[in-house]
Amino acid sequence: MNDQLSPADGPDEARPELRASHADRDRVVEQLRIAAGDGRLTAEELDERLETALTARTYRELAMLTTDLPAAGSAAAGLAAAEQKDVMRFNHRGGSVRQVGRWVVPKRIEAEVTGGNVRLDFTEAVIVERTLKVDAHVRGGRLLIITRPGVVVDADDVATVGGRVASRPATGPAVPTILTVQISGEIRGGNVVVRPPRRSFLQWLRRQPLPQQSTPAT
Repeated sequence: MNDQLSPADGPDEARPELRASHADRDRVVEQLRIAAGDGRLTAEELDERLETALTARTYRELAMLTTDLPAAGSAAAGLAAAEQKDVMRFNHRGGSVRQVGRWVVPKRIEAEVTGGNVRLDFTEAVIVERTLKVDAHVRGGRLLIITRPGVVVDADDVATVGGRVASRPATGPAVPTILTVQISGEIRGGNVVVRPPRRSFLQWLRRQPLPQQSTPAT
């Protein structure tokens, strides 16, 4: 890899010894994750570069990790921004809402669900904004938020009637916050559950399937 600078994508990118911010590290971590998922990096290369990215202090240290990868501000990023909605609305009775797989996170989500569940899975979501506001009114069901490294959930403003809020923090190395999900509204006769995906940090970054449980011999 050469000394070309690219991760900052800002006015100071030509000054390699400037200190990197959490946002700079975040952009590089996301770029590395995407590159590994596309097959551009091996598992060993990903491990090595992630360790460096999470402890990098300057633009130069970050730039050395991405000079042989497509630019972060590529056409794919532009496509995600074009597909992003300001508000995503759900209004269901007797059914459930599921946002899973690769979906573009909007600026705001409004959910009215009666007799069903809401599942928002950020494992493979395309994140454009730094904050997502969720206004949820769920009756007789559950609001499930599946996080990923860098996604933080604030559910302090949720009112629960006949239910509770259960939040399980992610394990593994600390990473910069890429998205803060701010939840408000009311859950009546149900629960709010926040949990990470059921796989390890590096399994998620490599997009490996969950480990299979062995079946006892009969």
